[in-house]
Amino acid sequence: MTNFRDRGFAIAELTLSADQCDHIALSIPAITTGRGGVRDLIDHPTVLQVLRHRDLAKYLWSVVGRELVAIKATLFDKTESIGRVTWHQDRTIAVRERLDVEGYTAWSVKGGVDHVQAPAHVLEQMLAMRIYLDECGPDNGPLHVIPGSHELGKIAESEISKIVAAQEPYELCVPKGSIVIMRPLLLHSSPSARATSHRRVLHIEFGPAEAISPLQWEQSVRMSSAA
Repeated sequence: MTNFRDRGFAIAELTLSADQCDHIALSIPAITTGRGGVRDLIDHPTVLQVLRHRDLAKYLWSVVGRELVAIKATLFDKTESIGRVTWHQDRTIAVRERLDVEGYTAWSVKGGVDHVQAPAHVLEQMLAMRIYLDECGPDNGPLHVIPGSHELGKIAESEISKIVAAQEPYELCVPKGSIVIMRPLLLHSSPSARATSHRRVLHIEFGPAEAISPLQWEQSVRMSSAA
């Protein structure tokens, strides 16, 4: 997985069938018109079924070489009504309760849950998996990423535009059923969609169980054994 380590993202050889994608899309609550996603899906029965798939656990083990827990799941849909997403890193995590721990900053409460920006050494251990429930072409507001930017640590907002201008972004256009993995610190964005079709993505975040101790993940689901 040298390619993933260097670039901070990869398209997995593991894929889902069209029927599996349709089942997931129909089982999860529909996205309300005008909104870009449905959050807090980590304990949804369909998501739990995905997480208990042994091939998935084996694949993640082959990438990171350690056990991970799933900590967050969101269904995104990029339609014409959803605007562009500017360049950013994913730095915020949900925790069970607020504790003043060095390196954790910008505390907030969202939906009654404590959120905080985690330090780089935690974010570097995390992984996001994007399961594409629909085909994503250039008109579907595909994800754009800056390869290798995850190795720069937490990037100051004032520096992001300079980094983006210095390197050609990679556009992630993939078939239905594709699985993309990426590091949270990878710079990414997405333009507005021009197509009328759906671009639904089940986005699941993972981290080592004890990575944020003495804080605790707000929710966590253990994967099936990778053995």
